[in-house]
Amino acid sequence: MLTKENLEEILSTALSNGGDFAEVFIEESNVSSITCEDNKIEKLSSGTDAGAGIRVIAGKETAYIASSDTSFASLREAALKLAGSLSAPRKKHKIDLKPSVPHFSNRIKLRPNDVAIEKKRAKIELLNRTARKFGDRIKQVTVRYADSNQAVTIANSEGIYVEDNRIRSRYFINVIAGKDGILQTGYEAPGGTVGFELFELYPPEEYAAKAAERALKMLEAPHAPAGKMMVVLSSEAGGTLIHEACGHALEADFIMKGTSVFGGKIGQKVAADVVTVIDDATLHGRFGSFSFDDEGTPGQKTVLIENGILKGYMTDHFSAGLVGLGRTGNGRRQSFRSKPQPRMTNTIIAPGETEPAEIVASVRDGLLVKRMGGGQVDVTNGDFVFEVTEGYLIGNGRIKHPVRGAILTGNGPKVISLMDMVGSDLGWQTGVCGKYDHAPVGDAQPTTRIPEIIVGGRI
Repeated sequence: MLTKENLEEILSTALSNGGDFAEVFIEESNVSSITCEDNKIEKLSSGTDAGAGIRVIAGKETAYIASSDTSFASLREAALKLAGSLSAPRKKHKIDLKPSVPHFSNRIKLRPNDVAIEKKRAKIELLNRTARKFGDRIKQVTVRYADSNQAVTIANSEGIYVEDNRIRSRYFINVIAGKDGILQTGYEAPGGTVGFELFELYPPEEYAAKAAERALKMLEAPHAPAGKMMVVLSSEAGGTLIHEACGHALEADFIMKGTSVFGGKIGQKVAADVVTVIDDATLHGRFGSFSFDDEGTPGQKTVLIENGILKGYMTDHFSAGLVGLGRTGNGRRQSFRSKPQPRMTNTIIAPGETEPAEIVASVRDGLLVKRMGGGQVDVTNGDFVFEVTEGYLIGNGRIKHPVRGAILTGNGPKVISLMDMVGSDLGWQTGVCGKYDHAPVGDAQPTTRIPEIIVGGRI
């Protein structure tokens, strides 16, 4: 266990040859996972990963070193090597670490590492059995459960000294249904900064049934038509579109590099009046929430777009100075092996005042998207392509029947500038964002209406 004095000496050593800022990130993560495929438990694993990363910033340069040895002697030696790699002007740094108290903590009822593996396994087998009860058209069911307990210590030359513990759990069920050579997929993947009470919050029978029913429903659906049409994004679609098509372009490293479509537009109108976009790490229980980011900055609620006006970007320590903005608590990393980058936490299109049913009723001919699948996005211009895994045609204000094979093609900034109706509801999706490395995130949106977007399907 490193003392406050040990950390102060490591930081002083890292800055002994100059530099503006030094940081130590120490981590110990305990993880477990279970995977069920082909009606049997295929993989059951658990383990501990521990180590530390030390970073020095000098102007626009960053030096970083990571080690799996967290002893004082090893980290002081690593800091000395790091200092030797710099040729920055010498500055005097008086380092006085002041412990910070988490402004909220995980409200955990059942800590995952206190739950027997047999109980975890029983929940996975229940998910598998429930999905397979839907008949012989269910061809494949894959279930995975994972939990993690990450303890971090973060200290830097500005005096930040944070100790925090982050617990997350999540399960994923993917169901494939088949008939006459056609395959369709349904999935659910709930999770949060919660313990084993995950299964109370998201009952396995209910979510397995949702996944199986979606796969079967899409199996019977005709192909979606192609062309320009009005699209309603249900809140059940979660915030996939706002995360991928707009969220990354609001991260300050892309702004700093000049590769974001939103660069230099603070104070300008970039979306419709009904659109407000927020990134919020302070929401209790959400998968992207935390008390402190991976630089020790308190998690925050950051308004990115307010009533269509661009208000700011998501920053970490390094990018904040270079884009001339404050730190928003978005410095995140997968583990001690990686230096932090600006990353989303829980990204939301804020709810409006219109009832979701009123939005659907306003559409004469269009497509209702209930679930989004995978896709691709170009951050430099916002162009995107997304699969629709559950969609329905709308006719004369009523939901008609499901359609399969729809693809949404468009431009993120253009879509949020066209949105003309925003619902009073809010639906969530849980995921792991894969920018550079991986970070847990939450995405949410209300039901929204897009007057025109290109839908790929069959003509």
